[in-house]
Amino acid sequence: MINLRKITLENRRAIFNLEVSEEQRRFVASNLSSMASCYVLATNGGHPLPFAIYADEQPVGFVMLTYGITGYELPSIADDSYCILRLMIDKQYQNKGYGREAMKEILKFIRTFPAGPARYCWIPYGEDNFAAKKLYESFGFRDNGEICDNEPITVLQL
Repeated sequence: MINLRKITLENRRAIFNLEVSEEQRRFVASNLSSMASCYVLATNGGHPLPFAIYADEQPVGFVMLTYGITGYELPSIADDSYCILRLMIDKQYQNKGYGREAMKEILKFIRTFPAGPARYCWIPYGEDNFAAKKLYESFGFRDNGEICDNEPITVLQL
């Protein structure tokens, strides 16, 4: 069973050690870098929401959500919207359905509007990250034609 958990003093190292495959590294920052970004966002008026992704008691991935600002170029729908800025499943746990199950939990969480009301959730993704695009589209995300920081933006109305 997949669930999202707070990153704690006890699990942080396990989360920092999760990695995607070599060929996927160009698509997602390291989890340590993402946690540093969370700190910078939080101290500058942002609303980062980082979580460990667990399969039962095993950490298998990481997700970084934001509300409003991301620290990067923003699409036109970003105000009062949630962004799935980072999502990764460790290389040894890929192709087991964990990414799909994690997206279900992520969207369920976002729809509780933990940082404020929103009409949209958006995701920037590498244009040639076909697996990610297929996953996002299977949940109803659609490209809105915008490019931010050289990445297409896909959007879901909440």
